[in-house]
Amino acid sequence: MSVDMTAVAWYAVICGGLSALAPSFGGRGLRIVVGGVVGIIAARLLPAVRSTIGL
Repeated sequence: MSVDMTAVAWYAVICGGLSALAPSFGGRGLRIVVGGVVGIIAARLLPAVRSTIGL
């Protein structure tokens, strides 16, 4: 399975940026890191989810 690293980076940037705006989850740096990790996980799982549902 091939992973598009552009998509991984995109999800990490978007999720990191969105999490920076969530004031109830610790400091800004922690929110950016957590959002980036969630984005990377989402991007890594996306191809498997697409193939499972037939897209």
